[in-house]
Amino acid sequence: MSDWLTLFKEAVAASSITRVAEQLGISRTAASLVLGEKYPAKTDKIAAKVLDVFARLTCPHTNVEISHAECRALSISAVPTSSPQAMRHWRACQSCPHKGGK
Repeated sequence: MSDWLTLFKEAVAASSITRVAEQLGISRTAASLVLGEKYPAKTDKIAAKVLDVFARLTCPHTNVEISHAECRALSISAVPTSSPQAMRHWRACQSCPHKGGK
């Protein structure tokens, strides 16, 4: 089983298929078909969404687990000029190996 599919099944088990479908921006029907491994089309886009929302990585700057989406948002955000702490974090993001949630 793929890593993304395992993450998907764990998310559904921890919540509900309806909630997970909402978080991924897909229909409940599509989520149900994916869960049953009967989705008729390619699952590349759904897999990317699952990894983006549910996969976690440890931020080297804060040493806190964040989602790929949070990582990407931090690394591509505008330069923060109102907070020295936010500026340090943003600078660390620019040279981070995870930049963009990779």
